[in-house]
Amino acid sequence: MTKWPKDRVVVASDMSSRDGIGVEIYRNDELVIEIFRDDSEKTRTVTLFKKSVSLELMNEAIETFKREIPWDFIDYDKLIADDQSRS
Repeated sequence: MTKWPKDRVVVASDMSSRDGIGVEIYRNDELVIEIFRDDSEKTRTVTLFKKSVSLELMNEAIETFKREIPWDFIDYDKLIADDQSRS
C-alpha cells in the first residue's frame, strides 16, 4: 500500500457530476483547498475545506494550479466538429 506524504498536491480530473480537472491541496493529510477548471461550465473555482487558510498557502495553491492545469477550457463541440471534418 502506498503511503502518501501528509502535505501533497493531487492533480485530479472529474467527469461525473462535473467535467474538468483541478488540483487538491492537502496539509497534514487533510484536504484544505481545491481549485477546479470546469470545461462544461467554463469556470474556474476555489473550494476551501478549512475555515481559515493562510494567504501564503492560497497563493501557493493558485500558482500550482496555473503551473499544472492548462488554462484553456476544452471545447468538446469544436473537437467533435474538427473530428467530423477529417472524416
